[in-house]
Amino acid sequence: MKTILVPAEVHANGEYALRMAAELGRRFSARIETFALQTPPLVNLTWDPAGVAIMNGADFDHRRAREEARRLAVRIMSEEDLPLEPAAEETGEGAQPAGSALPAAASPVADRPCWAWNDKAMAGDGFLGTYGRAFDLTVVCRPRADAASITTLESALFESGGPILIAPPRPVDKGFGETIAVAWNGSSETARTIAFAQPFLQRARRVIVLADDGDLGDQPSGALIQRRLAASGIPVELKLMASGGIRSGEKILKEAATLGCDLLLKGAYTQSRLRQMIFGGATSHILAKAEMPVFMAH
Repeated sequence: MKTILVPAEVHANGEYALRMAAELGRRFSARIETFALQTPPLVNLTWDPAGVAIMNGADFDHRRAREEARRLAVRIMSEEDLPLEPAAEETGEGAQPAGSALPAAASPVADRPCWAWNDKAMAGDGFLGTYGRAFDLTVVCRPRADAASITTLESALFESGGPILIAPPRPVDKGFGETIAVAWNGSSETARTIAFAQPFLQRARRVIVLADDGDLGDQPSGALIQRRLAASGIPVELKLMASGGIRSGEKILKEAATLGCDLLLKGAYTQSRLRQMIFGGATSHILAKAEMPVFMAH
């Protein structure tokens, strides 16, 4: 977890993802990169009698929103005592020159935690997903009620090729991840999530595999996942849930909270995404209701 991408979003919950990324930067001596997540404005230029293009109000508001996001990132990283990347410090004020974008490969791997600002204009969900391929982890906010919020998360989840960490809409303890719940449902998505989460699992004091072995059929049992993690020296135990419990997001969250877990690992959309949109599912419920950090991959 040496390179972490986190979009700066100016809304009520926007700072929580930034603070969580800063915590991971300290924990893993990682380089954090952030940018203003925006949706492109409508193209609507007007012309004065002299034939000069006039910037419309939407374009102005777009630039203002990007500046607000930059100020938010500067404030949060300063409060979290995360230093600006040395190459960025030379430009002052915690930002790259206007219009520039610092590629992740432009800097050496961090040997100490630091952060950088990417001032790319019109950086929307598509940019988040594709640019995320150059990072070990993408940190996002838990989706809000509006539809645009879930598209941001799903772009990072489906397009980056890597894992995401979802920040709940509240402050999280600095040392989160000491007790980790693994929601094992036998799926390839969850197996992939476990592989990506090794840096967290190796540091945990307690890992609990939640499983319903009687409902897995020919898929690997929770006991086999326990054996897999134990072979790597991870302090792991198995908690069997009642029949069907591992398919319920509500029951997974309740069990994890009861066990005192402060991080949940869950494969995302192990059932059809369309099916979950229509009928609901464990992933959909967790995305809507989780009050703890959730680590996911697809």
